[in-house]
Amino acid sequence: MTDAIGWASSIILLVTVAAQVRKQWIAGSNKGVSKWLFIGQLAASLGFVAFSVLTGSLIFAITNAALTLGNLCGIFIYFKNRSS
Repeated sequence: MTDAIGWASSIILLVTVAAQVRKQWIAGSNKGVSKWLFIGQLAASLGFVAFSVLTGSLIFAITNAALTLGNLCGIFIYFKNRSS
């Protein structure tokens, strides 16, 4: 049961980040999005990946590795849209 709660929460979090990145990509605009959002989330995710590995939490490690990738995409799109 505990793992199910963890996985469900992870999916919800990843879907919300993916939706924001997709919206930003499709709109071709950074309106209302701060670069610091993704930079801060990237730093936190990297720290949480390390923490998760050190504590042995597979759910947390996978979720934060995926969030790290999503944040890298968000940063890339942010700077791509800025130069457009």
